[in-house]
Amino acid sequence: MDKDNHTSVTEFIFLGFTNNPHLEIALFVVFFFIYLANVVGNVGMILLIIIDEQLHTPMYFFLCHLSLVDLGYSTAIAPRMLADFLRQRKVISFSSCATQFAFFVGFVDAECYVLAAMAYDRYVAICRPLHYSTVMSKQVCLVLVIGSYVVGLISLVSHTSLTFSLNFCGSNIINHFFCEIPPLLALSCSDTYVSEILLFSLCGFIEFSTILIILISYLFIFVAILRIRSAEGRHKAFSTCASHLTGVTLFYGTVMFMYLRPTSSYSLDQDKWASVFYTVVIPMLNPLIYSLRNKDVKEAFERFVSKKVLSRNISS
Repeated sequence: MDKDNHTSVTEFIFLGFTNNPHLEIALFVVFFFIYLANVVGNVGMILLIIIDEQLHTPMYFFLCHLSLVDLGYSTAIAPRMLADFLRQRKVISFSSCATQFAFFVGFVDAECYVLAAMAYDRYVAICRPLHYSTVMSKQVCLVLVIGSYVVGLISLVSHTSLTFSLNFCGSNIINHFFCEIPPLLALSCSDTYVSEILLFSLCGFIEFSTILIILISYLFIFVAILRIRSAEGRHKAFSTCASHLTGVTLFYGTVMFMYLRPTSSYSLDQDKWASVFYTVVIPMLNPLIYSLRNKDVKEAFERFVSKKVLSRNISS
């Protein structure tokens, strides 16, 4: 294939969800409020954890970074998606497509290891409580989080460089609402065998290594919980893991459905709706999952509100 063919495509056009203008307006309103709740929830969670000293523990340190990566990859997608609902021609430049793709991949893969680090934290808290402060020191927590971002960076560079070095010499119409791997591979006129191998090997390694860490952690956790004699003690121990298990199930279930399949089985029209779930909806749900079921977060929020009310009363 001639190299000039690669540069012949300078922009892509998204098909989006529908051509019906009235339906697009309705979708804009729905996803605008979902993304608004996403931003408010995740930014609020980050600020609350930073402000409240009682939340300066390893568990909330990881939760803070979970909110950060959720906000990162949803913001790589949602603002342009919302703008495209109001545009007749949904165009994105080649470089902007690569940038959107890179940030999305980097933050999503970093989230996998943040979730694994949270599972390990729960294992140490429940199975080795006397050694918790030593094992989960600030240095260890920092290494785990930095490692998560390093993996995201490696994945970002690998996928982006290989995907956008493919030849796009034919149609520039992407049957999707953002620059994602499956529709880009389907659009390329190059041999995508190497890209597919990378996708399955790298995504497979990240998915299964983190799932393995999570499963082993929870295996030990469940054994430890079963050894607790009182029902109240078992319930208290399990409740500290329930939110994380819910978040892990939602995230990994959708990501595995999207990526760990051969491209021949992709249905791009169906996958667009699955993509919405983990790019926009899950990042919105995570703050709710971790706050509504979390007594510490509720109390921290009440303390924050009380301080604000008290400061206003004093100033007035």
